[in-house]
Amino acid sequence: MKKNEEKVSRNLAENSKTVKKIFQDCSDVIYREIQLTEHIRGLLVYIEGIIKVEDVQEHILRPLILGLTQNPDPGEEIYPLSLTRVSLSQTQVSNDWGTVINAVLTANVAIFVERMDEVLLFSVKGGSRRSVEEPQTEAVIRGPREGFTELLRINTALIRFKIKTEQLKLIDLVIGKMTKTDVALAYIEGIAEEKLIADVKDRLESIDIDGILESGYIEEWIEDNPSSPFPQMQYSERPDTVAAQLLEGRVAIFVDGTPFVLIAPVTLWQLLQASEDYYERFFISNMIRWIRIFFLFLALFLPGLYIAVTTYHQDMLPSTLILSIAAAREAIPFPALVEAFIMEISFEALREAGIRLPKTVGQAVSILGALVIGQAAVQAGIVSAPMVIVVSLTGIASFTIPRFSLAVTVRMLRFPIMVLAGVFGLFGIVIGAIWIVVHLTQLKSFGVPYMTGVSPYKAEDMKDIFSRVPIWKMKNRPSDSTGKNVRRIGKSRHLGSDSNEGW
Repeated sequence: MKKNEEKVSRNLAENSKTVKKIFQDCSDVIYREIQLTEHIRGLLVYIEGIIKVEDVQEHILRPLILGLTQNPDPGEEIYPLSLTRVSLSQTQVSNDWGTVINAVLTANVAIFVERMDEVLLFSVKGGSRRSVEEPQTEAVIRGPREGFTELLRINTALIRFKIKTEQLKLIDLVIGKMTKTDVALAYIEGIAEEKLIADVKDRLESIDIDGILESGYIEEWIEDNPSSPFPQMQYSERPDTVAAQLLEGRVAIFVDGTPFVLIAPVTLWQLLQASEDYYERFFISNMIRWIRIFFLFLALFLPGLYIAVTTYHQDMLPSTLILSIAAAREAIPFPALVEAFIMEISFEALREAGIRLPKTVGQAVSILGALVIGQAAVQAGIVSAPMVIVVSLTGIASFTIPRFSLAVTVRMLRFPIMVLAGVFGLFGIVIGAIWIVVHLTQLKSFGVPYMTGVSPYKAEDMKDIFSRVPIWKMKNRPSDSTGKNVRRIGKSRHLGSDSNEGW
């Protein structure tokens, strides 16, 4: 039977047979027959584990059994009585088998009633899920401690707590033929550009796949340039971060079953910013941001610079330093490029092992690798001490990048830069840098240039790229995704309500 083409029968026995055939060999499906009145029987169908059993007992079974038996008239209308006596807010009625089965699969209780060709559906979603906790991947010294969970409605509620306006819109979609994953597209009406909202919605609706198990599935499907190593969407498990991006005119994509919310569009500068940049005074934020940008270049180019200088451009270093490096490398059997690859690959392996192993064991492996293996490799003459220092500095530098997706991109690009440096010296590093810059200037995220603010240059956006001006001077929203409502600051005691005082 094609359940989405069949209608529910008025015969309870026939409906019971049909639903048990559809859910054949499904041991978690519960069937509960009840005697509603002296002459009318009913059947409850739900899936154990994804509903709140207490709500079923208290708000469905008790009102139906105790309330309706008081008037055992064989001709009574069971339909309106069931709606008035069941104290649950989310209720729907359907006579289509496809709708009924899908409702049961999405944590609804279906009530089949004798002599009634419509099924009552009550939403009692529940089950054991993780509660709101502090985010694990975006820790801050100063800022909120709450993070998203795997429940879609809890996540959207966390945003509602922060943005209390009817302009915050949530569009629900269901993606995945097998998983039927609930997805919500969030934006603020009047701030987000209408063209952006329509574009994101069209891309989401075009997804045709069996299942969506994490927001990463959606990210790969809807990004502009899948062949680029640079992330074109930001993900976050912090409600304050998502709320801030919504207030700047971007859209957020919530996916049921994951605490990571997607944000679009994104620029390179956005990935270099942390939520804490706006919680501390701008002097502190700027110092930390400058350190972050400096170490980004260090993480990308330091091994390549070491290889190029020690291989081709020794005359660029002071005599004392080059003699010290030459003495350290005297017994090393490998050229600088091979030595760097050995150390970098070993470091990446140790980092991956530290992540995958249990927390206590992972920390021990990291310490063991950094101290024992590194020291032993130097004493054995496999690698030089300067190379260990370079690789350690590079690893530390990569940890300063606030977004993991960008940090991984920098770690990947480090290897082709090292190859170019080993083959062409400093000229190779320049070639690699030019290629990266050209690629970044051509890259777009949902039609927004990846380098917006610098290329194309926009003076207003420069207030929050390499440094951050005081909050009261950031009068307008970023230009990359904002619609008509660009003004976000009204009257300020520093500037006045309509002051045009610049940065």
